[in-house]
Amino acid sequence: MSRECALTGTKTQYGGNRKHKRGSSGAGGVWRFKATRTTRTWKPNLKKVRVEKAGIAEVLKISMKAYKKLRQGGSVEGYVLAI
Repeated sequence: MSRECALTGTKTQYGGNRKHKRGSSGAGGVWRFKATRTTRTWKPNLKKVRVEKAGIAEVLKISMKAYKKLRQGGSVEGYVLAI
C-alpha cells in the first residue's frame, strides 16, 4: 500500500538538500569546492482512522491535517469521523 492520504491525496514529495554554498568565487573557480547535493524525501504523517460516509463505516489512512479537520466537526470529501 502506498503512503498516500485517501482523502486529500497527499503523498511522498522529493527534493534537494544543500548544506552550504561554496565555490561561487575565490581560489579554484566555481567547480573546485562545489557543495554536495543530496536528495531527500518528505513523507506525509498518516494515521489509520475509522470514518463513515452516508452511514457506511470504513478504515482509511488519512493525513493528520485531514484528521484535525474531521476532529473539529468538519467533513472532507463527504467523510466524517465514525463514533
